[in-house]
Amino acid sequence: MQEFLYNIVYGIRIADIIDILIVAFVIYKILVFIHETRAEQLVKGLLILVLATFLSDKLKLYTLNWILVNTMTLGVIALIIVFQPELRRALEYIGRSKFIRTQFVRIDKEKAKSITAQLVKAIDHFSTRKVGALLVLERETALSDIVETGTKIDAEISTELIGNIFYEGSPMHDGATIIRGDRILAAGCVLPLTQDKTLGRELGTRHRAGLGITENSDAVVLIVSEETGIISLAVDGKLTRFLDIKAVEKTILNFYLADAEEPTVKVPFLDKIRRMKNEKK
Repeated sequence: MQEFLYNIVYGIRIADIIDILIVAFVIYKILVFIHETRAEQLVKGLLILVLATFLSDKLKLYTLNWILVNTMTLGVIALIIVFQPELRRALEYIGRSKFIRTQFVRIDKEKAKSITAQLVKAIDHFSTRKVGALLVLERETALSDIVETGTKIDAEISTELIGNIFYEGSPMHDGATIIRGDRILAAGCVLPLTQDKTLGRELGTRHRAGLGITENSDAVVLIVSEETGIISLAVDGKLTRFLDIKAVEKTILNFYLADAEEPTVKVPFLDKIRRMKNEKK
């Protein structure tokens, strides 16, 4: 036994430790990614199927084992089809590197505060008067294909323009407005609807569309209910409701200040030095 343990301990190379850590990290990220999603239930079902195949082989249940083995063989193609939305989100997540960031527009702090004030004023107006609105703030994932479904505007952000877009008599009020940096790109855009079956029935197409685009991109979406005036936030496939205007202001300001303050290439030790300098000031 001692010799066995000795061989295990002293037989491990540095490369083996790195290999194990990488695999453990990948498994952890996969589990985090599928947590509380439709994929979580599918993975549980897959594990049960694998366990049943193993037990049927050990118990010599030949007919059942033959069926399960052939099901597993064909199941690879089926899994690709079933997990298509999740696989797409995973690949997009990998493509959105946290170390190298691409930005369409660089916005300074004063500009960020000005844009935030315009957006907050418009959303507060919509909420108070129960005007339905759907604002999509583009981040790393370009939404050019979504822009093509609506009317191109390419104008500076202003409360008045947003108010005119979502005015009940406007032909664009039922669609989504896409914002990139300090510009309104398009209005009246069509968004993909979420496939989440657990979403409450009281939430209509506007909320389902807002949530749907965050399942296919890293956009931040603000939604105002036409029936109740309730403000909601959709990010990364998650919907948060009943936001007050202060929370909306903080969300938008953080959205713009994150791009204004962070460097294009994020280097940890440079961030630390910059924070130390700010503390001295």
